[in-house]
This record gives sequence, structure tokens and C-alpha cells, in this order.
Amino acid sequence: MIGRQLGRKLAAMAERAERRGPDRWLFDLWSRFYDAPWVQRLTYRPEHDAVLRRLRGRSPRRVLDLGCGTGQLASRIRDTLPDCDVVGVDFSRGMLARAARRAPAVHWVQGNALQLPLRDASCDAAVSTEAFHWFPDPLAALRELHRVLVPNGWMLVALVNPPFEVFSHVAAETSTWIGEPFDWPTSERMRRRVEAAGFRVEAQQRILRWPLPLLLPTVLTVARRSEKPT
Repeated sequence: MIGRQLGRKLAAMAERAERRGPDRWLFDLWSRFYDAPWVQRLTYRPEHDAVLRRLRGRSPRRVLDLGCGTGQLASRIRDTLPDCDVVGVDFSRGMLARAARRAPAVHWVQGNALQLPLRDASCDAAVSTEAFHWFPDPLAALRELHRVLVPNGWMLVALVNPPFEVFSHVAAETSTWIGEPFDWPTSERMRRRVEAAGFRVEAQQRILRWPLPLLLPTVLTVARRSEKPT
């Protein structure tokens, strides 16, 4: 019995290591605390405010929120741009269940960032806040965003961008060791990835979030899709 249980556990660990992505249960559990006011105020609200400031005045007809969580940002986009069609995509059922209760007018879709359940050139803008570091293949995810955006469509991605590669390396090694690997690239490496996926980077804006240390700044990368696919 013990041998079989150990074998199943090792097999599960091997499968997780092979796909290099986080377990869905982690986010289903996190969805229970995600909407706590102090979590939103300290972690997500500053990024959401920065994204909304960028979207105002652009009048997008359809916006994708990738890694939408419980729908805080997607619902705010819908309220700020009432004529805009908003689609929230997340792979956690727990997150999406809470999102659907929050904003029924938003289209909530369970999906994988590496295989988005959306048609080519179907969105005018795509946003992602504090989710991109979990994607097991960042370049593939960026290419998927490139695919679903219209030519010259906007992409806004916010996540921690350490100032030095050594901090990125330590974060990657530590997260892999605890079994939930993620990737925090430097802003320069993020820029290269975005450009390699066929985008033109317009700006990289640092977002201050107290009490996070300055060594782990959040950066909003703003880019536009090239007119032709990569």
C-alpha cells in the first residue's frame, strides 16, 4: 500500500515537472482569499489602475483579460468601458466561479494561455496582471496573444520584473524547489520576449506596490501587435 502511494506521488511529481506549470488546485484555493480587501489593495489594485489608465481613450471593442482570477480587473474594464465586450480567461474553475457571480455581463471562459479558446484577430486589446509568470512557456503565450489580437492591437502585461538576472534566477530555483515553478524575467528580458513574439514595445512602466521591496518591482509592459503575424 505504502509503495503504491509513493509510486503515485512520484508519478504526479514527474508529470508536474514535465509540464512545468502550476497546479490548478493552488489557484482554486487562492480564489478563496483573492478578493480580500488588503490583498487587492496591496497586490493587484495598483496594476489594475495602471491598466485602466492605458485603456481609457483607446475605445477597444473587445478586451481579453488573460489570467483574470476572480474578475476584479475584467469587471472594472466593463464598468469603465460599458460599450466594450470583455472576455476573462482563466484555467481555475474556482476563480471563474467567483468571477461569474461578480460580473455576469463579462464572458468568462476556462482556458489555457498556451492555447487560447479565441479566434484569430478577435480582440482589440489584451491585458494580464500578475499571472504571466505562471505560464510554463512565456513566448508561446505571447504568440497566442499576438494571434488573437487585431493588427496594431494593444497588449498590456504586468508582473514582477527584477532589476538583475540573479534575482530572476533565485526566484526560479526557489519556486521550482517548492514544486510550483514560475518565471520573473527582468524588464529587458521581457522586452526581448515581447519583441520576439511580433510586438512593438511602446513603454515599460514601473508600478510601485507597498510594501514590496524595490528589488522586486512590478513593471507594466505596453506593446502593440505587428501588422503581420510572426
